[in-house]
Amino acid sequence: MNNSNKNISKSAKVLPFGKDLGWACIYFIGIGGIGMSAIARFFAMNGKQVAGYDKTPSQITKDLGDLGVEIHFEDAVKNIPISFIDKKKTLVVYTPAVPKNHSELNYFKNNNFTILKRAEVLGLITETTFCLAAAGTHGKTTTSCILGHIMEEVKATSFLGGISENYNSNLILGEDKISVVEADEFDRSFLKLSPNIACVTSMDADHLDIYEKPEALTESFIEFANKVSDTLIVAKGLPLNGLTYAIEENADYKAFNLKIEEGKYVFDVQTPSEIINNIEFHLPGNHNVMNALAAFAMADVYGVSSTIIKQRLGSFKGVKRRFSYKIKSANFVLIDDYAHHPTEINAVENAVREMYPKEKILVVFQPHLFSRTRDFVDDFAVALSKFDEVLLLDIYPAREEPISGVTSNWLLEKIEGAHKKMTQKNNLVKDIKNSFANVVVMLGAGDIGVLVNEVTNELLKPQENEV
Repeated sequence: MNNSNKNISKSAKVLPFGKDLGWACIYFIGIGGIGMSAIARFFAMNGKQVAGYDKTPSQITKDLGDLGVEIHFEDAVKNIPISFIDKKKTLVVYTPAVPKNHSELNYFKNNNFTILKRAEVLGLITETTFCLAAAGTHGKTTTSCILGHIMEEVKATSFLGGISENYNSNLILGEDKISVVEADEFDRSFLKLSPNIACVTSMDADHLDIYEKPEALTESFIEFANKVSDTLIVAKGLPLNGLTYAIEENADYKAFNLKIEEGKYVFDVQTPSEIINNIEFHLPGNHNVMNALAAFAMADVYGVSSTIIKQRLGSFKGVKRRFSYKIKSANFVLIDDYAHHPTEINAVENAVREMYPKEKILVVFQPHLFSRTRDFVDDFAVALSKFDEVLLLDIYPAREEPISGVTSNWLLEKIEGAHKKMTQKNNLVKDIKNSFANVVVMLGAGDIGVLVNEVTNELLKPQENEV
């Protein structure tokens, strides 16, 4: 098995759609995004000329630069490389997060370049491959990463919504027959896909800035389900027709006899045709067993042997920013997680209590989006109140303008418990050191993902901890 995309890429083929349409140059606006960068990496590793713009440098843009991708961080038409101004040779890909007044995007529009959203490009790829798609408001990133790791055995190419620890990448580059994709409900992107086998992990209300009403989100998932050509697999209890999966409940795919042994799960799985015993899985939390079960079901339906699936689940290392240990010692633990919705926060709290039942736990949370904070403020308060101590950062606005009255202080007032306070980035290390907790979880989808690395480095300075 190859764990290096560079090794895999030597024998990989270009997927037909890009080759047949003749684009030699692919230009990305918002190239540093997790979904955008996977596609950019794919084209770069298949010999296309790739360049792009992003707002800020990151590890992702650095890694793309190492592949020869030219990236700049100032929105200016003059920065577009000259080889990308031939509209017959250049495809422009952009993310919906790019503002409408973006000068480079408007240059390409005004000059009649072929311009596609990221989801449309991914949709074209899935049209020409046998596609396995993981959807759901929670769990889709981890599920797609587990599935990509399993399907690497059959040379699938996987476009992931997170950085897989096994490959240190959001792309697993295989061949041109099978694709694994994360099917994102944001902006109804997943309706551009052509899935053959798909799963839906959850349908909780989210992205109400796009959908406005929970019913519209549900309708969108139903529309996605109707696009699945072969087999739909759904978490038991969801209002969709398909094969079901569950833990300790009757379902088409059932995980049972769950045990924790030496820091890992061991469980059995019953499929429609067999029972597989003593599966080992290293990610904590029942929600991650559900994600593993969804990936198991999809791979099983495709035809991967249960022996291979069992081995791959045992060797799966995880996803960066999904219950990722930054510091792990006998005296102190720091965990980083992307959780930014109340359901996700509850799942993290359950998992960390399961792993550290006797410890005091501090949560550092950075709310993501004013609209999400407004729409779920009471649910956020209930979820955060379950921790022993709370440090709250200001709301990360992302693509939004402030909403009057919607602040982190407003959320803080609703959180129950005596040990809660606002903090700022420059005070965070001091506040963590002053905490009575020795297990700390940092949660959020904003720039807290960058901040956690700075915090880790500062906390490691005065003490010798194992990372």
